[in-house]
Amino acid sequence: MNASEPFNAFSGLDLLSSAVVLVDAGLIVRHLNPAAENLFEVSSRQLLGHPLSKLVGEPPELSAALDNALKNNWSYTGHNIRIQRSPDVQLNVDCTVTPVDAGNAKLLLEVRPIDQQLKAAREEQLAQQQQANRELVRNLAHEIKNPLGGIRGSAQLLERELASEPLKEYTQVIIEEADRLQDLMQRLLSSHRVMQPALVNIHEILERVRRLIHAEYHEVSVRRDYDTSLPDITGDREQLIQAILNISRNAAQAMHGKGEVIYRTRAARHVTLAKKHYELALELQVIDNGPGVPDDIRDKIFYPLVSGREKGSGLGLTIAQSFVQQHGGTVEVNSRPGRTCFSLMLPLARKKKEES
Repeated sequence: MNASEPFNAFSGLDLLSSAVVLVDAGLIVRHLNPAAENLFEVSSRQLLGHPLSKLVGEPPELSAALDNALKNNWSYTGHNIRIQRSPDVQLNVDCTVTPVDAGNAKLLLEVRPIDQQLKAAREEQLAQQQQANRELVRNLAHEIKNPLGGIRGSAQLLERELASEPLKEYTQVIIEEADRLQDLMQRLLSSHRVMQPALVNIHEILERVRRLIHAEYHEVSVRRDYDTSLPDITGDREQLIQAILNISRNAAQAMHGKGEVIYRTRAARHVTLAKKHYELALELQVIDNGPGVPDDIRDKIFYPLVSGREKGSGLGLTIAQSFVQQHGGTVEVNSRPGRTCFSLMLPLARKKKEES
């Protein structure tokens, strides 16, 4: 088999989210899957038929693993291997070398960036924690709703029996506060409603949110940076509007109603979301030039009832995250003074493989 021949025997490797490279006994590259092309920022045409060292250099740990795998026909894993991808970019990876026997291919290298592993573990831990928090709050909301109804009803009955207008003002306070808490409970429960999916255009949704933000915050400028070639996505239109609106309002409020928000859309390839691999995903960024997220709440900004504002309910971002997760996506925040970016990742293409 030469470098120009298709490697059909391992075409299934192209569906993996982890980077895989196949080499022959002379350590000549015979196949790269798309995840490897993405990781090393090269194309198969540039590497097929060339030495593996052209792709990863010659780190001692990897060289030893390759030699041992060829000599002993055993699998070896090298940890925290440093690969110089370019003069300015260095990768720290774990690499498992496995002997195979398929044509000229003799070794399979599975390369896992350490930062991606840590990120995946952190995402899973946060998702589990957020789910536990939401279930707790949801159960509390159900428990609180019924007593609130009794308090409000009793206050109304008491008001009818009172002749003194000043005393009736107190019952009105009780009724108004009960209504406010009822509204709060309803907002907590609304994030669990059943989705109504349909084909939607993300840019139409962003334009709707942009108009709402302009109407509510006249001194906030919303700039658009769209990739108009993006296809429609399957989603719940109202949920997506509410999620993006909540994030945008959070940005406007953080800037005290004055500043700039940027809506940026891009395509992301070979993305893993909630342990599922997608060939294509939508990346939506909501960027503001406000003061940034306070350090003391940065790690728990999506928790219910956590807010950086004195009178904030702490529900807007929680509901936004819940809606995005119901779409199989993720939302993250990266913040420093002068730039806060909320990144939403939503699947565009069908998932190809569930990761173990």
